[in-house]
Amino acid sequence: MAERGKGYLRVGVSNGGCAGMEYTMDYADAPASLDEVVTDKDVTILVDASAVLFLLGAQIDYEASMLHSKFVFKNPNETDACGCGISVTIAPAKAV
Repeated sequence: MAERGKGYLRVGVSNGGCAGMEYTMDYADAPASLDEVVTDKDVTILVDASAVLFLLGAQIDYEASMLHSKFVFKNPNETDACGCGISVTIAPAKAV
């Protein structure tokens, strides 16, 4: 992020893929007016307002091995995933 001169990572979801939705990640200069700002373990990310209900309770981790390095989403709202692991089915969190 420092190389790109961006201060934040924005995560969200979009329609796409064979399971219906895909996680999105993009750089941002500043939070948008309705972004949810989440800070944990000295890392701050922005959650796109349209994705908040789909990402409630989700954990994002970074995984690195000799074969790959990638972000991994552990989302309790995920109900299904395609075989290739790129797209998922996500049900919005229910109000309690």
